[in-house]
Amino acid sequence: MEECISVFDMLKIGVGPSSSHTLGPWRAAERFLEELKNESILDRIKRVKVDLYGSLSLTGKGHATDLAVMLGLSGQDPEYIPVDNIAGIIKTIEDTNEIILGNAYKIPFYFLQDIVFNKEFLPFHANGLKFTAYQEDDSEYESTFYSIGGGFVVKEERENAKIKEVIKCAFPFPIQNAVELLNYTISENKLISEIVYENEKSMRPEAEIHSELMRIWTTMLECMYIGCHTGGILPGGLHVRRRAFDMHQNLIGLSNYSSPQTWLEEIRKTEVKFRQILKWVSCFALAVNEVNASLGRVVTAPTNGSAGVIPAVLMYYLVIENHNAGEKEIKQFLMVAGEIGSIFKKGSTISAAMGGCQAEIGVSSSMAAAALCELMGGSPAQVLMAAEIAMEHHLGLTCDPIGGLVQIPCIERNTMGAIKAINAAELALETDSKNAKVPLDKVIDTMWQTAKDMNSKYKETSEGGLAIAVNMADC
Repeated sequence: MEECISVFDMLKIGVGPSSSHTLGPWRAAERFLEELKNESILDRIKRVKVDLYGSLSLTGKGHATDLAVMLGLSGQDPEYIPVDNIAGIIKTIEDTNEIILGNAYKIPFYFLQDIVFNKEFLPFHANGLKFTAYQEDDSEYESTFYSIGGGFVVKEERENAKIKEVIKCAFPFPIQNAVELLNYTISENKLISEIVYENEKSMRPEAEIHSELMRIWTTMLECMYIGCHTGGILPGGLHVRRRAFDMHQNLIGLSNYSSPQTWLEEIRKTEVKFRQILKWVSCFALAVNEVNASLGRVVTAPTNGSAGVIPAVLMYYLVIENHNAGEKEIKQFLMVAGEIGSIFKKGSTISAAMGGCQAEIGVSSSMAAAALCELMGGSPAQVLMAAEIAMEHHLGLTCDPIGGLVQIPCIERNTMGAIKAINAAELALETDSKNAKVPLDKVIDTMWQTAKDMNSKYKETSEGGLAIAVNMADC
């Protein structure tokens, strides 16, 4: 039986800047607290130490891994914490040398000593972290987690965990690869989004599916809105100036609006020449990833580093292609995107630490291309072709963030991924799927082989590429 991955596993609301280096460690800390509760020892802990390994150590500072761990140990939820509270919580921990474990038990915590950056890699995955809790009787409790991309966290007994998950999750249309998905659409005479919807209904009520999909879109829209209306310099020391604000001002002119939704309506009234379309799509993507780089709230899609692609392409459809589109199309888009992302996760990786940036921007572009293609009237075969085209032209893309920050080249790459997604969808719509030469499953296999062949210095370590060609002093 195949692994069941929900749309809501692939599209998760959280805090930037990184799904694997921020959201994942944050969730790992939450799971560690849960283990301590289950062992009935949470109230007996006198000290906690966290060891970060591999990519989490090498780029952890730039990706706020240490901050995420502290917030997770404090019992904060990345999905709901007011982002304006984050700085204050961290400052209190640093000033008092204390942490309120699980938001219940105050213990000493010296973040410079109790969070240890170890450059060596653990054998199971590039993103490893180990928690050690010291009890009052001097006994220790250890637990090791791996952040495998997209906010997903596993322990080394991953295969057993998968088996347990599959037993309690039986989709009516279990999907492991693109061929299976296509076969279901043929046998059931359904669109890809309709197959996905049937699977989702096996897990939760229809009203909940609707409300959660719309909550995801609302978060995306608000993120674009915030990014387009916030100027200044991004944090982190690279002195990167936000560009979405100025670009947006030049595009929107003197329009009047008072909310994200009325803003969307005003954009529909603007000029839609080719250059303006390019600028709008780029502006939307820039806005999201500038918010992400500032520890703002984003939707992991499928990662934080690539969070701008899917909202930018969906916004393009809403404000350029179809002014009558609404909740139906939004939900359809998100379900298709989520399913394509899950197939990549099963067949390859969505972790830059394992596969380079092809695993993030490449996958997000593929997800967006497929979703757009269905909304534009593409057949299921054309939808899968769009996904394949988008990934084919991201193969080999490295992850080499300067200073370990999700700023250069990460923010601009989202604009490129979004534009490629639109291009891929259009190419697929103009192609007879019977003439396709490269199936989606083959490009996913190729991506994984490319990931395995890629030198580790190009996998989110900041030890190669632009990360060493351009140093902090140059910026």
